[in-house]
Amino acid sequence: MAQHEWLYGLHAMESVLSREPERIVEIFVLKGRDDERLNRIIHQARQSGISIQFCQRRVLDDKVQGEQHQGVVARAKPGKQFDEKDLQQLLETQPQGFYLVLDGVTDPHNLGACLRSADAAGVTALIVPKDKSANLTPTARKVACGAAETIPLIQVTNLARSLRTMQESGIWIVGTAGEAEQLLYDCKLTGPMAIVMGAEGKGMRRLTRETCDELVKLPMAGSVSSLNVSVATGICLFEVVRQRQVQ
Repeated sequence: MAQHEWLYGLHAMESVLSREPERIVEIFVLKGRDDERLNRIIHQARQSGISIQFCQRRVLDDKVQGEQHQGVVARAKPGKQFDEKDLQQLLETQPQGFYLVLDGVTDPHNLGACLRSADAAGVTALIVPKDKSANLTPTARKVACGAAETIPLIQVTNLARSLRTMQESGIWIVGTAGEAEQLLYDCKLTGPMAIVMGAEGKGMRRLTRETCDELVKLPMAGSVSSLNVSVATGICLFEVVRQRQVQ
């Protein structure tokens, strides 16, 4: 495991400072910038005894390889990594859980956006396979706008096996697939469940698809054949939210 990782972006920094300030080793701030949110971060860091260095923009750009850092970068200890044991614990302690599963989503921007939607929709945890999937990179954390610190990202060795474990615990597995006959809006989404989204362009893998209890699709009226996975994820998650509220 890496000894440290780079975090950047105002939302991500505020979230880590409020929840896990002990992870932050030092913070680098853009020199001369007078911004209310940035000043709040500086104040919070000082209260936590964290070292702060004021730098020129080029120094910050170099640390994050040109990504949009919003004037603040931190060197931090790696966050907790979740695996099958953590999933099993959640299944035992939260029998009415609501899960999001991403099968092979490799773009960290999409992972971050899905984390943000998952947090807003009240998802219990986000589950991804260890291989051929985006990790919780600094980019994913920044796009997640703080959700990376609130939603457990559980990496599993065998996704189909983990889905079967979830089914044995009473979780209904709903997969999204363009070839499905049933529309999302015609599916009952009110019990303990997991929504499974496929990879960008390729969709779910065969074993994942075969493990699902039910397959659904979004109605597509235009000439575009599919939506970005993070957009489709948001639509699916909030249909679950809507149905649960009108029960």
